[in-house]
Amino acid sequence: MKKYMLPVAMLAIFETIAVTLWLTKDNLFYLFNFSYIGIAISLGIFLFVRNYKHTRRLTQLLVGLYMLVYLGLLCNENMQIEGFWYYLFAGVFEAATIHYAVAKIFGPLIFGRGWCGYACWTAMVLDLLPYKIPKNPRKKIGWIRYITFSASLIFVAALFLAHVGNMERIMFWAFVIGNLLYYTAGIGLAFLFKDNRAFCKYICPITVFLKPMSYFSLLRITCDKEKCVSCGKCRQVCPMEVDVTDNSRTRENGTECILCFECVKCCPKDAL
Repeated sequence: MKKYMLPVAMLAIFETIAVTLWLTKDNLFYLFNFSYIGIAISLGIFLFVRNYKHTRRLTQLLVGLYMLVYLGLLCNENMQIEGFWYYLFAGVFEAATIHYAVAKIFGPLIFGRGWCGYACWTAMVLDLLPYKIPKNPRKKIGWIRYITFSASLIFVAALFLAHVGNMERIMFWAFVIGNLLYYTAGIGLAFLFKDNRAFCKYICPITVFLKPMSYFSLLRITCDKEKCVSCGKCRQVCPMEVDVTDNSRTRENGTECILCFECVKCCPKDAL
């Protein structure tokens, strides 16, 4: 039963969040929202343990489509970073601010960048492209993410400073247009660099929140040095080019791990 501890633990974490927010905010939506996400993620991990194929893709679709279509398009909630800045400046701890606190600011202290591997609706599409394993060396252009991060902050701050009206509608269209730009840039970069995750590595502004917290993540891929034969297969299949054979927190691209477990699946010695 030890191998099932991870899905059970993830479900327990999300159920705790769901019940806590339901009771403190007196809103049944939070019970449904975080219970659904917790069940979807735990189901994916459970099926992975059972050696079912495409389990992570299943979780990506269950969570990604829920957040993109239901919360974003149908409920008019901007779950992108602009929505976070909007609610933060408005002094409202709802929707995007809670989502960011759980998934992208404090949550990574527990599960690192698991969001990127299992719940991101942008990566949900990008992971379907043909370059699952990077064909070229990593580029040194990760600084671009800080530009997109700053641009999102400046955009929302300017709207508040200008006292623009009908902000809710503007945020909805910012969500729609922003996603179209993300998908266009992500698909374009994937084919340009022959790397499905190029957008995540160089452009995505969310990583500015995720990377520092992921350094301290409790849930990490570790290597049993006694079993490892240094075959290099884990490094070859890693979409984020993480050196998982190094157990230190300063390992190469250590804060980039998305817990996709591709390295674990390919290890011939079960060292990971």
